[in-house]
Amino acid sequence: MRIGTRGSALALAQAGHVAKLLGAQPPAVGAGDPIELVTIRTSGDSGDSAAPRRSPGGTPADKSRWVDTIEAALLAGEIDLAVHSAKDVPGELAEGLALLGAPVRAAAEDVLCGAEDLESLPEGACVGTGSLRRAAQLRAAREDLRVVAIGGNVDTRLRRLGEEEDLDAIMLAHAGLLRLGRAAEVGGVLDPARFVPAPGQGALALEGRIGDTRAEAAVRAIADADAFACLRAERAVAHELDASCHTPLGAHAVPAGCGCLQLRVWVGLPDGSAWVSDELLGGFYDPEALGYRAAERMKAAGAEQILHRAEELAVEHA
Repeated sequence: MRIGTRGSALALAQAGHVAKLLGAQPPAVGAGDPIELVTIRTSGDSGDSAAPRRSPGGTPADKSRWVDTIEAALLAGEIDLAVHSAKDVPGELAEGLALLGAPVRAAAEDVLCGAEDLESLPEGACVGTGSLRRAAQLRAAREDLRVVAIGGNVDTRLRRLGEEEDLDAIMLAHAGLLRLGRAAEVGGVLDPARFVPAPGQGALALEGRIGDTRAEAAVRAIADADAFACLRAERAVAHELDASCHTPLGAHAVPAGCGCLQLRVWVGLPDGSAWVSDELLGGFYDPEALGYRAAERMKAAGAEQILHRAEELAVEHA
């Protein structure tokens, strides 16, 4: 079983986790063969995103740069399974490929590093993030904060927090810190009802070729039905709202018992001046329908206008 992954420390940790899960399964489920991690450099890693895949609405589906060469390797038969951070997977997959499942989800919440909670930060404090959604939610929660863009991997951002005197805190995904063994860096976990996570945050998406029964059986043995249903609902919201990397969108689903999922959605402007949020219950067995219904309700509340303006602002400041 050849598992394709990006080469970052986080991506390798995630792929290693999936390999460990597969390695613990008996050969009868198709996971008993030797497992090999195949590191693949995507166009996002190389900075070559000149020809991004386009969404049905005509907007560049720029998340494709994080999966393009991995999907090509799947289609060419060079790997048998791909492991992605689910929040990086575009709404439209390459033809012939499908998401086969997701293992148990890690913590989906955002966290602060450098502060215990938002309220403990002094007036005018500087908070760093590389996410438009997080920046929008921070400004919506506290307009006095100075929110700055910081890039790089988790280690780079944590190092900057320790070295730069004017940086009071940074906002990161809880799951990434847990998977990298950096849980001690967490200052405080942010309430996901207020800071709605990105679609797929904390989840791993396992992608394979349609009709590859061996890969399907292997994934089925390690997949978690709750995690995959929640992921599908969140992806449906993003797809219906034509979201991209320039979209301040949060969508977070959780099992609600009695065969239901609870889905919360948030969209806002990068400056935090306008935002819309909604919460909806729907059936566990048709998560896409729940996602589409939530998206339609958000559109009726003005989400499309907010998202279009957010896209314009992102292009203006690019």
